[in-house]
Amino acid sequence: MNKQAAEKHAQSLREQLQHHNYLYYILDAPSIPDVEYDRLLRELETLEAQYPHLKTPDSPTQRVGNAPLSEFTQVKHKVPMLSLGNSFAFEELAAFNKRCQDRLKNPAEIEFVCEPKLDGLAVSLLYEKGILVQAATRGDGSVGENITENIRTIGSIPLKLQGNYPAAVEVRGEVYMPLKGFKQLNEIAKKNGDKAFANPRNAAAGSLRQLDSRITATRPLAMYCYGIGAIDGGSIGDSQWEMLQTFKQWGLRVNPEIQKVTGIDACWHYFEKLAQQRNTLDYDIDGIVFKVNHFALQQQLGFVSRAPRWAIAQKFPAQEELSKILNVDFQVGRTGALTPVARLEPTFVGGATVSNATLHNMDEIARKDVRIGDTVIIRRAGDVIPEVVSVVKDRRPQNAKKIMLPVTCPICDSAVVHLEGEAVARCIGELFCPAQRKGILSHYASRKAMDIDGLGERLVELMVDNNLLTTAADIYQLTVDKVAGLERMGEKSAQNLIKAIEASKQTSLAKFIYALGIREVGESTANNLANHFGALNCIAQADIDALQQTPDVGHVVANNVYGFFREPHNVEVINALQHAGVHWPDIDIAHPDEKPLQGQTFVLTGTLESLARDQAKARLVSLGAKVSGSVSLKTNYVVAGAAAGSKLAKAEQLGVTVKDEQWLIALLKQYD
Repeated sequence: MNKQAAEKHAQSLREQLQHHNYLYYILDAPSIPDVEYDRLLRELETLEAQYPHLKTPDSPTQRVGNAPLSEFTQVKHKVPMLSLGNSFAFEELAAFNKRCQDRLKNPAEIEFVCEPKLDGLAVSLLYEKGILVQAATRGDGSVGENITENIRTIGSIPLKLQGNYPAAVEVRGEVYMPLKGFKQLNEIAKKNGDKAFANPRNAAAGSLRQLDSRITATRPLAMYCYGIGAIDGGSIGDSQWEMLQTFKQWGLRVNPEIQKVTGIDACWHYFEKLAQQRNTLDYDIDGIVFKVNHFALQQQLGFVSRAPRWAIAQKFPAQEELSKILNVDFQVGRTGALTPVARLEPTFVGGATVSNATLHNMDEIARKDVRIGDTVIIRRAGDVIPEVVSVVKDRRPQNAKKIMLPVTCPICDSAVVHLEGEAVARCIGELFCPAQRKGILSHYASRKAMDIDGLGERLVELMVDNNLLTTAADIYQLTVDKVAGLERMGEKSAQNLIKAIEASKQTSLAKFIYALGIREVGESTANNLANHFGALNCIAQADIDALQQTPDVGHVVANNVYGFFREPHNVEVINALQHAGVHWPDIDIAHPDEKPLQGQTFVLTGTLESLARDQAKARLVSLGAKVSGSVSLKTNYVVAGAAAGSKLAKAEQLGVTVKDEQWLIALLKQYD
């Protein structure tokens, strides 16, 4: 490709990627899968690497990558970023409306725009000739911090506007962290032993104030736009509502919950509706902002001090209150995790009476020093179960009792383990514990485990609820008559299910180990255990040191496996399964010298036609190879079947050897 063709192709790729960003973030209607978007992005990255002069500030490849800053510079806002007055009751909102009518000298009902008040961080984006050139925090309203490099990492913020935009425009909005992303971020932090964020707002603020934009790029941030500062040329319409529609045309995200209403009663109706829907949103809001819609009326109303007279924030009821811990119970989740739950003196908070609050785990209890009898601050911020924020130490009674982790599961009396380095304590009676029953049974019957066709999650739940299943061994006691009597199950469906159950009795050792649902033991680890030990009784009798001799089995997994087979309830279920006829051939353990693919890493991608991918993986592992789910420089071979996608592209990019299915079949035949 010559220089001129490269420039033309790079421009086409940028336009395609910007268009797909608009479809994904603004219209919520993506037209291509993620893998195709990634392919286009990689193609542009390759072009820009080959022709560095093609890099432009608005290129989707330039969202992150600069060296860390030593400090943030200050930015003076051309138009101050004002704060809002607050209202806490309908009477106060009605008084605001009356002040507006009086100042406008018009008793007619006013048209308002109702906007959810996001609990995030206010920022200002400056676009010149449609290109994002600067981003700043609100700061004190007059001067903020330059966070341009961090803002560029947020996928929902366009690096270039589209449509008919002004020569220069300053857009205001709120950067926030979606609740789903916040939860995942904290789970990763806890897994890595890092401190978790207290709430999504702190997480968003902390992410935007990273001096290294590469860290910000890993954080799940997003932004909704709602206002404007300085503007040079162009048109945004005559009202707040028209401005928001213009934002959408430019490719900026606008909150979909925003509505235009007439009259203060309609405002209050919107407020009450959003208060009820608040817990279903994927972001925190702490109230509603009401703005007089028409700009001409806003100009007439003017400002007072540092706040506009034409807008007000109606706040939701307090989300934090004081209560007293009466007792602490431990709930057991579907994965065996024990969660301490505080039983509280009933307290009205956030519009509801609260009598329970989560304490998360024993590490959190220790960190906050929570005891039974303490007076505590509780928060209701969108969680189904509110949480204990902190203890009021000066109100602690002398008879306050420390909270102790149960030695045995409160549900099934199996042992409870709390491994060093893990925040969560767990019941290890996986196969037996009623609290874990539905999850374990669904996993046991899944395709990659015992592959019982027809026994899906919904049918498992139905059978458990009808007392047909208690442990996995009960699956093999089912009959056509028992199954056919269930809701939505006829005679034919029941017969097919019983046939599938019967067929599942003949399996492999690796599949059976995986089906047991031992924590941290996935397909690959189950394969490694099976091929290393050869027989189930050898695995069950192995100590932790012996288990750690298995490839890719570390201390945590070894402890999980060791503990699982030391729990009598689990052993009882395994014996019952074998007694019911579940069987597999033992594996002849090959000497290391007999494993010709030892030390080689394979990646399988696409559809293999002559043999199932699971079969290919198991055969490779038995020959000593490692089968990975991702391509890296350590990969020796990528075997690409039909419709291979991003892994094939990554292999080609890294120069990893790519082979087809026929090559793999020939390789495996050498060792039959």
